Amino acid sequence: MPPIKVENPLNLTTQKCTLGCPILNHFLDGGVPCNSITELVAESGCGKTQLCLQLLLCAQLPASRGGLDAASFYIHSEFPFPLRRLRQLSLSFPLSNSDDPLDRIFVHAVEYPDELLALLDRVESLLSAPSSLRIKLIVIDSIAALFRSEFDNKPSDLKQRSSLFFRIAGKLKSIAKRFSLAIVVTNQVVDLVDSDGANGLQVGNFGYLYSSGRRVCPALGLSWANCINSRLFLSRCNEAGRITTSGSEDQSCGELGVMMTKRRMQVVFAPHLPKSSCEFVIVREGVFGVGS
Repeated sequence: MPPIKVENPLNLTTQKCTLGCPILNHFLDGGVPCNSITELVAESGCGKTQLCLQLLLCAQLPASRGGLDAASFYIHSEFPFPLRRLRQLSLSFPLSNSDDPLDRIFVHAVEYPDELLALLDRVESLLSAPSSLRIKLIVIDSIAALFRSEFDNKPSDLKQRSSLFFRIAGKLKSIAKRFSLAIVVTNQVVDLVDSDGANGLQVGNFGYLYSSGRRVCPALGLSWANCINSRLFLSRCNEAGRITTSGSEDQSCGELGVMMTKRRMQVVFAPHLPKSSCEFVIVREGVFGVGS
């Protein structure tokens, strides 16, 4: 009998969006893939939103520089929208034309899951309509905030919540595949007090996740974990010393010798990535991987 051939849904032909840093691009095998949902999960202050803002700018870069040569749609449930930081980052990722990069970033706020579903229907209609404006990246920051106070820990509420998870994920996957988009969502973490983890069940490459010296697990549970294609975990710890960073494709941030919050990105699960990790820092110019 011939060996069974397992098809990788994210093969070599899948277009990817650069993160604007050679080290991070190498870690993610080229960047954030289209046709799927990539989740960034972390506690507050680890860099989820910073990475998302950087992706909004990198998506506008031409394919020759690893971008998607397209506009982005940013859906946020955390307030306020960090416009000042986005403007600051835009100075580090200049485009070849003289247009304002913020003109190619559409921003919309949502507060409830049903509101997000309705918005995604409108986005799908927008993408289907003939237009000279191409959208190739959708960011949702954050998915967990939409479910923060909507549901109680009762069987009926949990069932309704899971149903909404699958409807949202189904719509996102449909949009991603139909229009070859990259979908990025952020998620939060909760402290893990169960000594056996999620009832003894390991999700992905790690039995436990640690951030700021605490054991944590992604919010929204196993139902949501089954809705996404890839999960990247961001964590942090304070360290002093000289740190060598790689800047964008066109520049280098050099060495920094101040007290930094060193952060780590880990692949929890992804169909196209091995178990691995990468250190990174956040500086004025952006988010950059740390060289060895």
